[in-house]
Amino acid sequence: MYKLKQQTFLLSNHETLRFFSSSLATSMVDTVAQLPQLHTEIFSNHNTHIAQISISQYSPIGDPKFFISTLINCKFVPQIKQIHAQVVVNRLLANLVVANKLLYTYVQHKSLDDAHVLFDEMPERDPVSWSVMIGGFSKVRDYIDCFETFREYIRSGAPPDCYTLPIVIRACRDTINLQMGRCFHLIVYKFAMHSDYFVCAALVDMYARCRVIDDARQLFDKMTRRDVVTWTVMIGACVECGIANEALVLFDQMREEGFVPDKVAMVTVINACAKLGAMHKAKLAHDYICQKNFSLDVILGTAMIDMYAKCGSVELARDIFDRLREKNVISWSAMIAAYGYHGHGQKALDLFSSMLRNGIPPNRITFVSLLYACSHAGLVEDGLRFFALMEQDYFITPDVKHYTCMVDLLGRAGKLDQALNLIENMTIEKDEGLWGAFLGACRVHGHVELAEKAAKSLIELQPKNAGHYVLLSNIYAKVGRWEDVAKVRELMGHQKLKKVPGWTWIEVDNAIHRFSVGDHTHSKSKEIYKKLESLSVELELVGYVPDTNFVLHDVDEELKLGILYAHSEKLAIAFGLISTVEGTPIRITKNLRVCGDCHTFMKFVSAIANRVIIFRDANRFHHFKEGACSCGDYW
Repeated sequence: MYKLKQQTFLLSNHETLRFFSSSLATSMVDTVAQLPQLHTEIFSNHNTHIAQISISQYSPIGDPKFFISTLINCKFVPQIKQIHAQVVVNRLLANLVVANKLLYTYVQHKSLDDAHVLFDEMPERDPVSWSVMIGGFSKVRDYIDCFETFREYIRSGAPPDCYTLPIVIRACRDTINLQMGRCFHLIVYKFAMHSDYFVCAALVDMYARCRVIDDARQLFDKMTRRDVVTWTVMIGACVECGIANEALVLFDQMREEGFVPDKVAMVTVINACAKLGAMHKAKLAHDYICQKNFSLDVILGTAMIDMYAKCGSVELARDIFDRLREKNVISWSAMIAAYGYHGHGQKALDLFSSMLRNGIPPNRITFVSLLYACSHAGLVEDGLRFFALMEQDYFITPDVKHYTCMVDLLGRAGKLDQALNLIENMTIEKDEGLWGAFLGACRVHGHVELAEKAAKSLIELQPKNAGHYVLLSNIYAKVGRWEDVAKVRELMGHQKLKKVPGWTWIEVDNAIHRFSVGDHTHSKSKEIYKKLESLSVELELVGYVPDTNFVLHDVDEELKLGILYAHSEKLAIAFGLISTVEGTPIRITKNLRVCGDCHTFMKFVSAIANRVIIFRDANRFHHFKEGACSCGDYW
């Protein structure tokens, strides 16, 4: 700690003065105005005289207000330490107001070691002291000391309050520590704080971040008081947990109950529209933003770029991008990514060049977007060039996401050996996304041996993920290895793993309709199957032949045709044709990758029905028009 005797100041008229700190000058302006100009630099020349005069000559001895006002003006930790020394000298550490302010100032400057020393020296502590110390550890992400200090707080016999409990609950949220979060929930009940608004809001947020959406919703529904922030948290939780439709229902309910969504809430709603791919909802959200005159800043604008792109309109996304007065690297990266998953690889590269001309340096996210765009457009050479460029010119070390894009790029192009070589020579830890991209490429190109290697690595990383087993099973089925298919499915049965069902959504008349394979639950099922039957006849007349290779079951051809006939994508298209105005686009979304037969089916439908079909699957967008797809059959 800096001692007072170590602080020296230079006076221009060779007089001497020991002063406490330069920051005190503003708080003691009347006194200092009578003194010569004070310099804040120290020179070691013979004309300078060092003097030592106590600060008590210029401040009221023992006046807490003086020290509190001085702490407010502190800008550096050494200044705080000087005041700390004076507080001890003036025996004011027993004054809780002064001690807490000193503690808070240390924490504010992230000097937690000094804060903890002070905390241990304090002869008395109150809930504010504990709250500041616990919050300080949380602020610098020292969650272990945060939890341990809270435990000491409880053991001290003092009841937790509505300030300290939310801090530790948010720490559980930030660390995704559900077990610890549930422990704090029990403490909430023990101290009868389950009706406190701040505590409940923190618990809802914690459960939401831990993806325990049912518990979050149960708490939310029981809250006697809610505000815009709580509604926003709950809506965001639904989006994060994959129930975007429920998020939009909550948004409507929020407005019905008289709450006016702010800009932050609208960003969350826009994210819900993006996840759902619901264009009508997206336009309603956009209209609301215009009605409220919300400024199109970087955060809101970037979210809207992403929303329109994921709702199938890269043109509207570009319109928002062009209207943004201020663009940062995230905005540019979002627009590059939009072109990427719509298959406009060259436009993505052109936009990157424009970004550089505007003086915006790329970051990690930019290169992920670029490599993704190259992958989905088959721009192998460009992808390899950008991968080398990011480290050579921009000193960005590739992480696992960049490697995943490269494996996907090479794998889609059939360069499986090159992709495997890249994986084996990586110096960073491999994750499930990387091996998943490689396994997907093996499936497309029918390379069983490499697929087994990828699947083994995936299952080691995520033994409870049914998707990895299903993909391996499908690869075996594609080459007719039915015994191996049976072994994989038996293994899944032993581990009680279930395949993620395929769903297809379509938005009609401001409502979202969902279909599964062979679905007969829709109110218009009879009309849908009747339309599908007549459509199949028309398609066969113009050359469509169902490809039963995409039915991965060991059954006869007739049954395979029946399964193909009722794929969820086809049901959604048939419903769209009978429920929308002729000539209007049909927008559908699927949670899995589209199969090759459905892809061909949609090309033919777009031609004979004279409709544009905008299809979003788990990987990208496909725009079908006049018998062709924007992907160029490369997906």
